[in-house]
Amino acid sequence: MSSESPITDMHLDVLKEIGNIGAAHAATSMSRLLDRKIDMHVPNVELVSFDDMFELAGGAEKLVAGIFLRIEGDLSGSMFFVLPIESANHFIQRLIGDNTFDFSKPPLAEIGISAMQELGNILSGSYLSALSDFTGLKIYPTVPSLSVDMVGAIVSFGLIEVSHYSDEVIVIDTQISEESSDGHSSIDGHFFLLPDPSSYLTIFRSLGVL
Repeated sequence: MSSESPITDMHLDVLKEIGNIGAAHAATSMSRLLDRKIDMHVPNVELVSFDDMFELAGGAEKLVAGIFLRIEGDLSGSMFFVLPIESANHFIQRLIGDNTFDFSKPPLAEIGISAMQELGNILSGSYLSALSDFTGLKIYPTVPSLSVDMVGAIVSFGLIEVSHYSDEVIVIDTQISEESSDGHSSIDGHFFLLPDPSSYLTIFRSLGVL
């Protein structure tokens, strides 16, 4: 962790707690959507370099389905959620009832794209809602956009601006577990949170952990 970073281990612990609350809300919504039991939790939150972020996602050339949105309101910044293609296919196939849907084989059916965007809405919305509840801040996510590409290509868009003042990103690991008649399965996804500079202080001042 950079000595100049405004984020301490205590801050990361708070973000992990908020993340787990958001994950619980998201799991409830996804369980209703998929009509099966979904559990979610945040096993780890850390501050890493851009290079380490790419490695956590499987390498800069790893093909993923990525959701990008901007955070607006009392806070500003960018948020990405990335899932390996295999994991994204699994959830979307279940959601739309089409086992042939495959993000790696365009052209993609509009129903699959919409379903992935809705998944991004649920996950990011639940996390940001929990953050808003904890801080008392008004936080609004923009409509999420979907990209299927290499991790490096997807995330580099958000890094262009943040790289002017930081070389680190907050990574919120997210584990999604599913129980069905086929048994138990678990997949790992990652949120990459890139607050704009002034928003770091706003978040932690509101949480009383400056």
